[in-house]
Amino acid sequence: MTIRIGHGFDVHALVVGRKCIIGGVEIAFDKGLDGHSDADVLLHAICDALLGAAALGDIGKHFPPSDAKFKDIDSRQLLRHVVSLLKTKNYGVNNIDATVICEAPKLAPHTAQMCANIATDCNVDVSQINVKATTTEKLGFTGRGEGIAAEAVCTLAQI
Repeated sequence: MTIRIGHGFDVHALVVGRKCIIGGVEIAFDKGLDGHSDADVLLHAICDALLGAAALGDIGKHFPPSDAKFKDIDSRQLLRHVVSLLKTKNYGVNNIDATVICEAPKLAPHTAQMCANIATDCNVDVSQINVKATTTEKLGFTGRGEGIAAEAVCTLAQI
């Protein structure tokens, strides 16, 4: 059995006038994430981890911000497309572990739904998905509330 490991990282600025969508969950907050798509920083990091594990490039290669068809797209659609690409290489998601880095909003009340969304989109059991959040103790751009970062690691197995 071949096991592949991938790592992904993403950052989006927080701005007024955008929805705050993380892990496919709309979170009530006075700011949202800026980006060409819905700017779901968590799902973007996961897409990059999955693509990297399968040696399929990165999210920008598959969904370039210069392409108008991805304007404001739901990042869950992007994740489902990435999973379909994995299948063409005979890989399936074995597990995903991800961390969202921000001072606010508080994510703990939402992580179970994030895990459920990701599991559904990856066609795996929710026990194979883990999402957690941390702060930077008010240090750096995340600590100042200027943006949110996320990182993800995954393993893929041959199917």
